[in-house]
Amino acid sequence: MNAIEMSNNGYLLLLQSNEWWKELGREELEKHLAQNHGWIERLMTSGKATGGQALARSGAIVSGKNGRSVTDGPFAESKEVIGGYLLLNVETFEEAVAVAKTCPCLALGGTVEVRPLTNTCPSAARLEELKREEQLATA
Repeated sequence: MNAIEMSNNGYLLLLQSNEWWKELGREELEKHLAQNHGWIERLMTSGKATGGQALARSGAIVSGKNGRSVTDGPFAESKEVIGGYLLLNVETFEEAVAVAKTCPCLALGGTVEVRPLTNTCPSAARLEELKREEQLATA
């Protein structure tokens, strides 16, 4: 079992694309949306997906110390943004990747990012690592 599987609590698919729907006619768009809805419904019915949501094409990015910088986002200069997410309930990273490979958005140039969920954020994991190092140094 690798480190990804050991800390796993599920997987998140981030669905990213350009504005492909602007290029399709009504019939093509209806066909694609039916394929996409069917794909999600099959994942939900099988228990492989537990939720998901479309994301608005605009928002804000807050950055800098104390959130001093607020800019239009996401990625105002990019045409390709995350348009939605799907929460998976599968056993392995490989299974999550296999699900991502079946996403209908890929046929239209979209991408699907697969991210493992974890109980610990990287900064908390680093703190635990530093504590263990200190304990070993004083032992």
